[in-house]
Amino acid sequence: MRTPVSAALVAALSFTLPAHAANEADLAEIRAQVKQMKETYEQRIAALESRLAEAEKTAAKVEASAIQSVAAPAPFAAAPTSASAFNPAIYAVLQGVYANLSQDPNKYAINGFVPSGDIAPAKRGFSIAESELGFSANVDDKIYANMILSLSPDNSVEVEEAYGVLTALPGGLRPKFGRFLSSIGYLNDQHQHGWDFYDAPLPYQAFLGGQFRSDGLQLKWVAPTDTYLELGAEVGDGASFPGTERNRNGVGNYALYAHAGGDIGTSHSWRAGLSYLGLKPQDREYVQVDTSGVDSQLSFSGRSNLAIADFVWKYAPNGNAQNTNFKLQGEYFWRKENGNLTYDRDGALGLTNASSYSSRQSGGYLQGVYQFMPEWRVGARYDRLEPGTVGYGTNAAYLDSSGFNPQRYALMFDYTPSEFGRFRLQVQQSKLQPDLTDNQVFLQYILTLGAHGAHKY
Repeated sequence: MRTPVSAALVAALSFTLPAHAANEADLAEIRAQVKQMKETYEQRIAALESRLAEAEKTAAKVEASAIQSVAAPAPFAAAPTSASAFNPAIYAVLQGVYANLSQDPNKYAINGFVPSGDIAPAKRGFSIAESELGFSANVDDKIYANMILSLSPDNSVEVEEAYGVLTALPGGLRPKFGRFLSSIGYLNDQHQHGWDFYDAPLPYQAFLGGQFRSDGLQLKWVAPTDTYLELGAEVGDGASFPGTERNRNGVGNYALYAHAGGDIGTSHSWRAGLSYLGLKPQDREYVQVDTSGVDSQLSFSGRSNLAIADFVWKYAPNGNAQNTNFKLQGEYFWRKENGNLTYDRDGALGLTNASSYSSRQSGGYLQGVYQFMPEWRVGARYDRLEPGTVGYGTNAAYLDSSGFNPQRYALMFDYTPSEFGRFRLQVQQSKLQPDLTDNQVFLQYILTLGAHGAHKY
């Protein structure tokens, strides 16, 4: 006979056994799936490890080959000592002009002033103008070098500049040595292709023969101040006009100058300067028409002293010169010369005579250039010279001074499609001799190839 307890136990077991059997089947299936996944992933990992090993072997071979090729020296080649040792920046400036002149350029002369060299405008009609070929590079971490060759229309080549600059000195000092354009005045050390007009202002032509160049030494110092202040000094051979070649030891010319500048607000900037140039020309020879109308041979030896005052003011709305800007520029020159002058030095007239000589002359120019829209500019310039007083001593019997004031008016219009090209039309009226007016028209192009440094302020 069953008790109630036994009956309850039998009932419980009847329900538990089937559930336990079901759980065992599920676990077996799960274990089988895990095993399959492990086998699959192990196969994939083995495949990836095999590919990685192959890739590492290939990379090792490539690296070894690269090291071997780098270690092996290239035939007939030496490693440069610096990145630019045999790769200087090279540029060329090509210029040409069409000139329409009412007077013969071969008779170009400035009345009342000593002839200063080749300052005449281009020949009539089409011609190439003076072009440049430049090379520059850092020699090392302390010296920068620059050489500029001038290619003249007569197919001659001249070293216009060839100098080194010490760049590692402290305190804002920058020594320069070699052949260079002097930094007197404002325009003198700017190359012709960077000018705002086709030709040099009259004072530069009359007093410096276009530009003053020197073989020598230059030292500049820029003060560590908010206002720009530059002081400079130069010594050189003094061979350029108004000096002469000197077959002697010592210094032929010396120059001193000071330039200051700064900003006024965001739209205006300025620069002003004073310069002095002293030379000792020896036997400076030239030709001058005497009182009888004959070309006489003259020779001067003595001292030549020149002072220059320059000023530049620039306007660019909110400091942005891209669309519109304006530049006002002017310089004034004073020259004093004292020494001895020989009349009829070659004896061709049979009147050779040496006497004292002195002169006080001056002149200046003022120009303005307005960029009224991107790439387009218009400008005007006025030049004037003052012959001043000239003392010929006893040679006054053959020579006299002029009371005529040479002057010139110019209008310019140019188009600059990029920093590498410029096309210019210039119209001017030149009155350099009494009762003689030269109406001139110039069409000029300037093309730059290669890397060319920015022009100064």
